[in-house]
Amino acid sequence: MTNTLPQKKPATIATLNDLATLANYSLMDTLNCDPDATQNGVDHAPRQVFSGHYVPVNPTPINDPEYVAHSKTFFSELGFADSMAQSADFVRMFSGDTSEVPAPMRKTGWATGYALSIYGTEYIQQCPFRTGNGYGDGRAISVLEAVINGKRWEMQLKGGGQTPYCRGADGRAVLRSSIREFLAQEHMYALGVPTSRSLSLYVSKTDTVQRPWYSPGSLSQDPDRYIYEPTAISTRVAPSFIRVGQLELFARRARVKQHPTAMQELEKIVLHVIDREYPGVIDTQLSTPEKVVLLAREFQGRLASLVANWIRVGFCQGNFNSDNCAVGGFTLDYGPFGFCDMFQPYYQPWTGGGHHFSFMNQPNAAQKNFEMFCSALRPLLAAHQDYLLALDEVQDGFSKVMHTQMKIIWAAKLGLSTLAIDSDTDEAAFNLLLSELHTLMQQTPVDYTIFFRELSSIPSDISPLQKSFYKNVPQHTASDTADINKRWAQWLDNWKTLLFGASNANATSARSSDQISKQMKRVNPKYILREWFVVPAYQQATSGDYALIHELQAVMTQPYAEQSKLVEDKYYRLKPNEFFEVAGVSHLSCSS
Repeated sequence: MTNTLPQKKPATIATLNDLATLANYSLMDTLNCDPDATQNGVDHAPRQVFSGHYVPVNPTPINDPEYVAHSKTFFSELGFADSMAQSADFVRMFSGDTSEVPAPMRKTGWATGYALSIYGTEYIQQCPFRTGNGYGDGRAISVLEAVINGKRWEMQLKGGGQTPYCRGADGRAVLRSSIREFLAQEHMYALGVPTSRSLSLYVSKTDTVQRPWYSPGSLSQDPDRYIYEPTAISTRVAPSFIRVGQLELFARRARVKQHPTAMQELEKIVLHVIDREYPGVIDTQLSTPEKVVLLAREFQGRLASLVANWIRVGFCQGNFNSDNCAVGGFTLDYGPFGFCDMFQPYYQPWTGGGHHFSFMNQPNAAQKNFEMFCSALRPLLAAHQDYLLALDEVQDGFSKVMHTQMKIIWAAKLGLSTLAIDSDTDEAAFNLLLSELHTLMQQTPVDYTIFFRELSSIPSDISPLQKSFYKNVPQHTASDTADINKRWAQWLDNWKTLLFGASNANATSARSSDQISKQMKRVNPKYILREWFVVPAYQQATSGDYALIHELQAVMTQPYAEQSKLVEDKYYRLKPNEFFEVAGVSHLSCSS
């Protein structure tokens, strides 16, 4: 037995001066600055950026910033004092004014360019210059890298103003979308899904911007009017914000030798990704070709696991382009996202997303992004045929890894051990059970979250499951109730046969019903961030009432807990029929 000393609790970071001592700008200090950039960070007009990994740019502060919320959970993990979120210098910095930050913090932030691929096809049309040299962080400006408790974090202002990549837009985020992202990131973290994190949220008491949005009760797919909305800045945090699209940009340049240092810039950013996102995972002593293949293998596993976890909790990213795919393997973009209410394989919250980015098609979208990731690495292996073949093997293996992750997730949601369904006979029974489940969930139809939570109690009959059944849903043909209930009863019997037959056959680890139930409730959340919960929160916030935001924070950061009866009555229920098909609730445009 080894003696271990008690872990020393990290010192509390109580002021911005305390945080400043932890600043460490690895990206700006090790990668290439755009040679055409200004030295003072005054670089806010759209322009082409031909080389370099980043552009120094000052954020544009919002006027009269007011505190809306901060993540108490994340503050605690970082060792931040809660009082810091409302201190004058912290508010100033994280509402966009970096002109007076304490040294060694830097007054200038940075923005990065990236390329765009949509479902495996390269695009340059979204670049205003039609060259691919003007697409990137149009309103996200990183202002700090810091090493806190031995871990590196990058802090980025969403809505921080114009950059060279703004494509003529105003560089702002509105309060509505900022609240959605702020709540969703911490909710996903509490669900156990890898994600960027929320630090703070501030709103301007005076600034507004015009955005397209929907009239109340509209059923339109596209916004039907323009409204003025308050501007806000949220700070999101991650080990880095490097995306697949970023690697693609440098690979595209390297492939055509766009400038003399194009290949060097590709190699530098790939090695930087390894340092930032895979420290301690990939041996720093290896050669670049060895590192590249290992990077692909590690990212393959993270990406497949991430998307399987999206399916587990009913999350649809909505717009899984390569520029919204973090190389660290975590959820990055919270624009057109949504959580399933009624289960539909082709659920898609974004009106521009289509089936290719729909809920159950996310594993295929992930594979397309992984193919573009591998394509971006390939120029570095051009002189190393053996490593190219190894990379091809990793790329070709994605579908199998994804399939395995999905099998693990569905088995876990159903309380089954994957060990118990490894035989051909049991796997066939499992696949049949799952196929019939998906059919019944659509034909009934059922609420995705409530169904699996009720199933987690291992009911003796289908009565508890019926709490998840929608009735008289718009645009859904009613099923024969008697027949569907009979089929549900048969499915429940089949499930229990596989559940208890499989577990009891494992003599080393027979599980009781109570043990299985507890395990399932750790996988199947009770509470999810449904859009119709968020809408009144951001509506009230426009008049300065943030109480519902704080209530949602409290509930949604404990998604697996059995909370109070009051909370259950309010947040554990079916989507009301009057919200189906309503714009801004059931679907939304990619509006900021």
